[in-house]
Amino acid sequence: EVLLVESGGGLVQPGGSLRLSCAASGFSFSAYGMTWLRQAPGKGLEWVSRISSSGIITLYANSVKGRFTISRDNAKNTLYLMLNSLKTEDTAMYYCAKHPDSSARYEAPGGEYRYRGQGTQVTVSS
Repeated sequence: EVLLVESGGGLVQPGGSLRLSCAASGFSFSAYGMTWLRQAPGKGLEWVSRISSSGIITLYANSVKGRFTISRDNAKNTLYLMLNSLKTEDTAMYYCAKHPDSSARYEAPGGEYRYRGQGTQVTVSS
């Protein structure tokens, strides 16, 4: 059974930082690309960042480019998202999701990934 469990969210002031983690199990983590998604209150799912199976290729949404960094530790079956220079508009539930292949470029139709975690809440507020 594929299991993705996010952690690391919390309340942070604008300009602050957080590191999110996604612990993966039930599949060969090192063979698959991964995505971080987020959903703000009252809004739809938005992709944030993607990474290839090897970690060599990374992609970012324009809204987070230069502030967020995606990475992975295949030995630990864990995906990370470092959030720096946080803004109030970054407030959202953050999810990790598994790709069906090794590519960084996979995008699920409508943002509906077959395997996605339960999410971790990030709230940016003073």
